[in-house]
Amino acid sequence: MRQKNMKVVMCAVTAVLTFSSIDISANAATNVASVLPSAGVDYTLASNGTSLKNIQDETDTGSSMPSAGNASGVSMGQGTGQEGSISNNTAAGVLNEVMNNMGTEEAASQPQPQALDEAKEDLVIEETKEVDISLLDEKILRDVQKKLDRKDEEEGFKSLVIAKVNDYVNVRSIPSEEGEIIGKLYDKSVGTFISEVDGWYEIKSGSVTGFVKGEYCVTGESAVELAKSVGTRIATVTTTTLKVRQEPGLDKSVIGWVPIEDQLIVTEDLGDWVKVNIEEGDGYVSTDYVSLTTEFVQAESKAEEEARLAKEEAERKAAQAAARKAAERSSSSKGGSGQVMYASGGGSEMGRAVADYALQFVGNPYVYGGTSLTNGADCSGFVMSVYKNFGVSLPHSSAADRSVGAAVNGLENAQPGDLVCYSGHVALYIGNGQIVHASTSKTGIIVSSATYRTPLSVRRIF
Repeated sequence: MRQKNMKVVMCAVTAVLTFSSIDISANAATNVASVLPSAGVDYTLASNGTSLKNIQDETDTGSSMPSAGNASGVSMGQGTGQEGSISNNTAAGVLNEVMNNMGTEEAASQPQPQALDEAKEDLVIEETKEVDISLLDEKILRDVQKKLDRKDEEEGFKSLVIAKVNDYVNVRSIPSEEGEIIGKLYDKSVGTFISEVDGWYEIKSGSVTGFVKGEYCVTGESAVELAKSVGTRIATVTTTTLKVRQEPGLDKSVIGWVPIEDQLIVTEDLGDWVKVNIEEGDGYVSTDYVSLTTEFVQAESKAEEEARLAKEEAERKAAQAAARKAAERSSSSKGGSGQVMYASGGGSEMGRAVADYALQFVGNPYVYGGTSLTNGADCSGFVMSVYKNFGVSLPHSSAADRSVGAAVNGLENAQPGDLVCYSGHVALYIGNGQIVHASTSKTGIIVSSATYRTPLSVRRIF
């Protein structure tokens, strides 16, 4: 991390971070703007909070910064040349909390520079004495940023409007039941609050901007806890290969590896570590190597719904033709060898053809990053190569597989050939409550119960 030439001024009353010509007042309100994407079924809510490591030095330019109440949620000096400060109840307070709460084990594994140790032990020093911020190690700065980001995100939850209905609530063009229906906000789906008019909430969700009846939704303080329960916490890998450990700690044993940009479901947040679920089981990853976001379902416009249904029908017909040809090739290649140990059941002819083809490779090896059905593939490589035989192109990513094809409402409605998506894993449904998948390096390609882990979604290609 490249450090700015900043300074920390500590006095008898408080520890103060100083930034040239920037005054972040003690009473600055945190007001995070959350913007939803314009398309797609899911979106990620990310904070726009002030980043300590990205604050720009305004001394030379003298440019003015936003004042309190704007999207940044901070009060800053207007290029007067005076040294600004962050009070103890904002960033400096978080910094002191992190420094004071560092455990013995963590401190031992992350040694601090001598000057920083002296500053921490003796807070009562001359007001004019300054310590270069470069002496603050990256660990402390990262911890400060994490705490600020978490507070910013929770504050952002207050601006959500969350549907609480059995199915969906209509999004209308005007705040009245006489208004045109322009979209649907499904149960537990969210939008961003814009205004309130006579008991109606004006929202923006995906490409839809309109009004929903307030009695069917929650917002403000009531939305904070609900957002935590209906949202899915996602850890997106930001390093080339992420190690998943049996317990939190860099010295703990590794149970598996996850590639960059893959997404894992967070089941527990410990601050520096999060608990995730991968094919090898539950494990922990350091938050230094993932980005944390919360994923929600958003509204679907009337036009998007019609386009989605039309596209699914067209893709289904095209896939059916390719599947019939592939099924014929698959049937002739078997030649009555008797090597198939399992058989798919139920569902469409095309789906069964996919499942039967995949079952031929049971017993072959698992290879991380591989795509060979005979010499070794990983979970998404296996699914990708199976469908490639049927003329269908799928991504080599279990996270991306969650967005392909059409959504299937629950595992109870799954049919052979459907993709069953788990946290950091993907498999093919073969019917009768079972899946075939490239599991782990120890087991290879196997057949398992589809409920051996909790599925996140089921996607249908045919």
